Amino acid sequence: MITHPAYLVDPWCLRETELNLDVLSQSESVFALANGHVGWRGNLDEGEPHGLPGAYLNGVFEFRPLPYAEAGYGYPESGQSIINVTNGKVIRLLVDDEPFDLRYGKLLRHERVLDFRTGLLHRTAEWTSPSGRTVRVRSTRLVSFAQRAVAAVAYEVEPLDGDVRIVVQSELVTNEALPENGTDPRTAARLKDPLVPEQHAVNGTRMRLLHCTARSGLKIAVSADHVVDGPEKTEISAEAETDGNLVRLTVASPLETGQRLRMEKFVAHGWSAARSVSAVHDQVDAALAGAKSTGWAGLLDEQRGFLDDFWSRADVEVAGDAEIQQAVRFALFHVLQAGARGEARALPAKGLTGPGYDGHCFWDTESFVLPVLTYTAPQAVDQALRWRHSTLPAAQERARQLGLKGAAFPWRTINGDECSAYWPAGTAAFHINADIADAVVRYVSATDDEAFEKEVGLPLLVQTARLWRSLGHHDHHGDFHIDGVTGPDEYSAIADDNVYTNLMAQHNLRAAADAAERHPDVAEALDVDDEETAAWRDAAARMALPYNAELGVHEQDNGYTGHQMWDFAHTREDHYPLMLNFPYFDIYRKQVVKQADLVLAMVVRGHAFTREQKERNFAYYEQLTVRDSSLSACSQAAMAAEVGHMRLAYDYLGEAAMMDLFDLEGNTRDGLHIASLAGTWFALVMGFGGMRDHSSGCLAFSPRLPEQLGRLAFVVQVRGRRLRVEITGTTATYTLLEGEALTIRHCDETLTVPPGVPQSCRVPELTPGPAPEQPPGRAPAHRGAAWSTADLQPASDARDHG
Repeated sequence: MITHPAYLVDPWCLRETELNLDVLSQSESVFALANGHVGWRGNLDEGEPHGLPGAYLNGVFEFRPLPYAEAGYGYPESGQSIINVTNGKVIRLLVDDEPFDLRYGKLLRHERVLDFRTGLLHRTAEWTSPSGRTVRVRSTRLVSFAQRAVAAVAYEVEPLDGDVRIVVQSELVTNEALPENGTDPRTAARLKDPLVPEQHAVNGTRMRLLHCTARSGLKIAVSADHVVDGPEKTEISAEAETDGNLVRLTVASPLETGQRLRMEKFVAHGWSAARSVSAVHDQVDAALAGAKSTGWAGLLDEQRGFLDDFWSRADVEVAGDAEIQQAVRFALFHVLQAGARGEARALPAKGLTGPGYDGHCFWDTESFVLPVLTYTAPQAVDQALRWRHSTLPAAQERARQLGLKGAAFPWRTINGDECSAYWPAGTAAFHINADIADAVVRYVSATDDEAFEKEVGLPLLVQTARLWRSLGHHDHHGDFHIDGVTGPDEYSAIADDNVYTNLMAQHNLRAAADAAERHPDVAEALDVDDEETAAWRDAAARMALPYNAELGVHEQDNGYTGHQMWDFAHTREDHYPLMLNFPYFDIYRKQVVKQADLVLAMVVRGHAFTREQKERNFAYYEQLTVRDSSLSACSQAAMAAEVGHMRLAYDYLGEAAMMDLFDLEGNTRDGLHIASLAGTWFALVMGFGGMRDHSSGCLAFSPRLPEQLGRLAFVVQVRGRRLRVEITGTTATYTLLEGEALTIRHCDETLTVPPGVPQSCRVPELTPGPAPEQPPGRAPAHRGAAWSTADLQPASDARDHG
């Protein structure tokens, strides 16, 4: 998208200087606002034209049937789909009785700015109606980080060429018509009128709608109040449609030249599966009262304060590539929006920016998103893992259904129940259990949160360890095997001894045993004894890791390198992604990799491989990886940097960073790829920064920059400290901004960083091996020229639009 001239490159905002209806759906995703609880797509204020209207509440969904051509034991009985809840952002405008609709009349100016520092979406439009009247409209929108249930809009109209009569209609509208669904399996099911009216009310400038879902049994309430400032003759009235799906406040005002009509709209959201109708509407009315008491200016101050704190702990500075600088802040902002106030709810793959993947949570959360939040906004990780813990009973029941012990967490879900209808890529992807355990270990290591480990972490570690011990088996040599699983590469299913899965399970088993020893009382309450922990340690010690000695590479899974190679040379470019153009039967029996699998294992469990093994493995799997998933490029960037292929790492960084801003997969319209956005940080910090935390309690860095970048600086938060890392040329400097002295590893050296005293270290040179090859036509796009000193200067300040 930002390749279009309407999108400017700016380090602290996303700026659109003209309206392009051809990419309206995509712009609604990139301009979305959310806080992890409430999500508003970036639709135009007046609601039309739109690509895909959207207002979401985290956890609000409806069941839908999962039809099977042939039934099977253990198949999920129903699916779950996120639904579009009551839309509170609609503000319609009439100018002398003509609707303000940008498809008619003449649009003289249209600009939108998403400010990453203030969390505000600004819009300015100048429009001449078909009858020749010109007005300027300014709006500012926010979804509050400080007040979880609240979103708000300030909307202002002024005439530019004489007196005019203005009518503004502020609405709450439910069951909006949605466009037809396509055939892409990554899109969401479209449920017609999923909300059943229960209650509607208007009282002065306040209005409320309350609905329920027919099958999932949820109650959803949205209420709004207004502050109107206009000339003396301004009139206000309210009405409700009889079907209970629309309430409207109408403000009419004659405006003379120089006069303005301003409306501040405060919207509160709430839902519950347990509380009564009266309790839910009381909840949103209370949240609304709090927001109105705070006032518009107060909400802006709270938002800026929240983000000032976040950026002080999370900012990443890049010199040499202005697009990457913009992209990484865009990414961090949206990752924060996805999880900041989720508060014991799932973190969906699209966040709350659109309905893609039906609003489901996958392993993406624990493996890509939570690592970023662990070191930048750890309270969000605490809450995301508490949601997993709350679904533990369902995961234990799923394991029993599958004939296993412990807990089998779902491949895709909203409420904790498995809703993947395709079991080879769903149920068989058991690695999600170890991914959750890894997130627990990382969070505890980075925060020293002992209370969390006892209450949440240990139960998750124990039940996932029990799964692995019952799923795997020792052979007659004593080696431990985990058969019939699907690893991260979904183009290889029901395989034996997937290396990623086995290494993660090994980590899970050892971590569970260690945590049980640290907290014997909690372990005893979970019926963990010495015999069980010994069995975990034995399984971990004898974990099978397939290796092809003839080729000198690890096998992605047992026998993988003996499979026939995919015919890349005769696969047309328009036949990617393969899953939409070839039968899985054909894909599964060939050597072709959808997304980094063994390569990801080398990033997250790197101590299990020698440097030479990493180099050979990376080269071998590069020639097979087609990146039909947005999760791949960041992992390949990190490993390419580790083994010294810096140009390749830089190109992969570009792909991860631009996934949505360039709409590389053609489905940004359905919402942002939150894990790929997190992958921008992953590629920069874990790739070029070389940061690793293998649960030793000591962060390690092996930094190096591609020649295209002049400087990289980032901040991470670990165990109550804030550490700033800056890399320029052959020097890395570590500065402790907050907290007591911190011991880290720089390359192969141990370094203690005292508070406020920068420690500079030389970055050793690395001579890479031959450049690896990618499948024909699947190499990442080559990024631009090397950096210059001009790139070190900041661009315009988005705060000018406050």
